[in-house]
Amino acid sequence: MIWANGWIWVILALILAALELAMPGWFFLGFALAVLLMGGALLLGLWPAGLPMALVATAVLTGLIWLALRRIFGTNKGEMKVWTRDINDN
Repeated sequence: MIWANGWIWVILALILAALELAMPGWFFLGFALAVLLMGGALLLGLWPAGLPMALVATAVLTGLIWLALRRIFGTNKGEMKVWTRDINDN
């Protein structure tokens, strides 16, 4: 039951955080934070369920954290902007 070792989850969170540096978009950061939270729960003995439920909880946490990061930091400057009004309209 290597998955039950919280340090494995923490190391995976660090790898995902490093991957976020290579491909920014807050998805990997959300995933890293969710994996880190799950690793902390395993280290503290707060997670009694098995691996399938840990993966489901991590997926749900990833989505929630990603939505929170998008809400806090907004959109990227490089994203396409849709203009609703032309500068030449009088």
